[in-house]
Amino acid sequence: MARKHSKHGPYDDAQDEDESPAPVVPCWLCGRPTGKTIVWHHPVPKSRGGRDVVPMHPICQQTLIANFTNSELQRHGMDVQGLLDNPNVRKFVDWVANKDPDFTATTAKKKR
Repeated sequence: MARKHSKHGPYDDAQDEDESPAPVVPCWLCGRPTGKTIVWHHPVPKSRGGRDVVPMHPICQQTLIANFTNSELQRHGMDVQGLLDNPNVRKFVDWVANKDPDFTATTAKKKR
């Protein structure tokens, strides 16, 4: 018995000529344009009632997680400047400023 509806639409192979590339979104922490991989980070952790998400590089998110506890992140909330006042985070942002958007490296472990 033949299917009524195809799995694929009749125009799947057709490409829109007007398709423009997606707009470049800046990273919430470092301000550099994001690359192919974007992490949607909760500035206030979900475990602490956070609902808002912001775009970040994976390496920037790893740096925040390594330097702050969930309680500290909750206290800072959406205040990027408060996070940048931490000397470790400031040093990281200055170091990563001239790197490629898809740059990745290992980050320091949590200091607890």
